[in-house]
Amino acid sequence: MSCLATIQDYGLRAIGIGERLLPREDFTLCQQFTLIGSGMIWNIYFGVVALAFGFCFATLLAMGKASPRRRFRKPAEWFIFIFRGSPLFIQFFFGYFVFLSLKSYFPIFDAFTAAWLGALIVLFFNTSAYSAEIFYGALQSIPKGDTEAADAYGLSGWARFRRIVWPTMLRLGWPAYTNEAIFLFHSTTLVFVSSFPAWQQRGDALYYASYFADKTFNPFVPYPILAGYFILLTLVVIVIFGAVNRRLNRHLPQDVRPKLRLRPQLIR
Repeated sequence: MSCLATIQDYGLRAIGIGERLLPREDFTLCQQFTLIGSGMIWNIYFGVVALAFGFCFATLLAMGKASPRRRFRKPAEWFIFIFRGSPLFIQFFFGYFVFLSLKSYFPIFDAFTAAWLGALIVLFFNTSAYSAEIFYGALQSIPKGDTEAADAYGLSGWARFRRIVWPTMLRLGWPAYTNEAIFLFHSTTLVFVSSFPAWQQRGDALYYASYFADKTFNPFVPYPILAGYFILLTLVVIVIFGAVNRRLNRHLPQDVRPKLRLRPQLIR
């Protein structure tokens, strides 16, 4: 089988398009690149969707934690504490157990036991908590002169938040939020090795890399391929978030614009 035929058969297998059966023997390098790349579709899906919704929820949590009203502040503080204080692996396990228990009483929760929704919700909660703490720190770092200037111009309420507080919060917190986005994509590899089952062997990139490593007894081919894909994905995230960072700081002189400093995390 040529490499082009392999790509046609397995390129979209992770989402149920193409050859249903996995190769059993005589594994080629093209097969490993293709199937692991196919699994990256799920990693990108989990990361992009969780980031998009988590960004909005994190903003609300940060505002809640910074609120002087106890009924807003305490729920936000406890949510952030719980999801930052427990390992993501345990959150996947506990989330699957909760959804499975709810499914036995309410059939509507059947979809939540599938990784595409259940694991996505866990990732959404997790990244919201970490991002909220970043944005909260940025809120606390907003120069007092900015808010005083807004008051002097008569800005209050939503207009003050939209034009002064929120842009400044993003500008101060964006470098740290970029690191959170990168680590979130890396964390998506835990989905199918924790609790959520892969339906019909439709797993993510790590799922297929582990499959080839188990079958060939040689992890030094599929895992470097997996690492290469994630390095490319990380470069894409850096480029996109770097462009947003430049946009947020376009009003500042070139020599004082904050640079993105990537700080890898060893554990979630």
